[in-house]
Amino acid sequence: MAWAWLLVVVAGLLETGFAVCLKLSHGLTRLFPTIAFAAFALASFGLLTLALRKLDVGPAYAVWTGLGAAGTAVYGMVFLGDVVSTLKIVSITLVIVGVVGLQLSGSGGH
Repeated sequence: MAWAWLLVVVAGLLETGFAVCLKLSHGLTRLFPTIAFAAFALASFGLLTLALRKLDVGPAYAVWTGLGAAGTAVYGMVFLGDVVSTLKIVSITLVIVGVVGLQLSGSGGH
């Protein structure tokens, strides 16, 4: 089952990629970011789908979205000029702590 959690983590990182590419596509009007968005999204959903064969949907989905949200927020602050604030940093940290807690919650899978 550890491999299934690894798939969820990679899928969450790919979610960050598709969110960033969606922003960079400017409403799907720029070719390369639009293609990258589609590739990241397909890969992310595909890996999540494979992981859900072995994991409970609630914790797996929460970890996927949490990692994607935290990764996207950090990327935006570091590379896209999004505003950095103490509250944002604390909130991202809480999301990550929640993701770890869910993963450790004993999702037994099927």
